[in-house]
Amino acid sequence: MAENKTQPTEVDPVDFINAVEHPTRRADAQTLDALFRRVTGWQPKMWGPTIIGYGSYSYTYESGRSGEFLATGFSPRKANLSLYIMPGYADFQSVLDRLGKYKIGKSCLYINKLADVDLDVVEEIVKAGLEDLGQRWPVSPS
Repeated sequence: MAENKTQPTEVDPVDFINAVEHPTRRADAQTLDALFRRVTGWQPKMWGPTIIGYGSYSYTYESGRSGEFLATGFSPRKANLSLYIMPGYADFQSVLDRLGKYKIGKSCLYINKLADVDLDVVEEIVKAGLEDLGQRWPVSPS
């Protein structure tokens, strides 16, 4: 079975954030790093070249595929901030209704800039996502 493409790396997340070119995106990433550290109580770890993850979880699907992935995290991409909530946002519509401007994917929340959203609601989403994930798979701190 193929391994996940996105694996933990030894890159320092703070160095990665400090190297983000756009000043607003870099400041937003610093704010998100502080928020994720506070909410999770965990230290960040880079996953692949651009994702900052907090904690991890091990899974085995009915198909037999198994692996490990970040429990929650974000990526300060050029186009937007991508927040990763596993296993997804399906049950969070009532919370998302209070967030502000965003777009959504299966397990990604896309935000143009933090000024567009309510950070208290972001915190609530991260907590709810971790609780939801923990009911499905064992979550480990980082």
